[in-house]
Amino acid sequence: MNSDKRNGWRKMGRRGISLIGIVYLVIGVVVAANQSYLVAWNVPGNILEGMAAIVLWPFVAFFGVDLHTLIA
Repeated sequence: MNSDKRNGWRKMGRRGISLIGIVYLVIGVVVAANQSYLVAWNVPGNILEGMAAIVLWPFVAFFGVDLHTLIA
């Protein structure tokens, strides 16, 4: 019976962020830092811009989207 629980746990899988998700967020932080989105986090608009830049980094890096003008 104990082995059934372990097999069931393996079938259900591990929940949480995957390695791909971690790599995606790390790249997002690097891109956001290079584009000056991670400065002056004491202003609510800057916090929103920084978080959006981290999540939407492909648009910032590849398409040149300027979140400073879109959010501010």
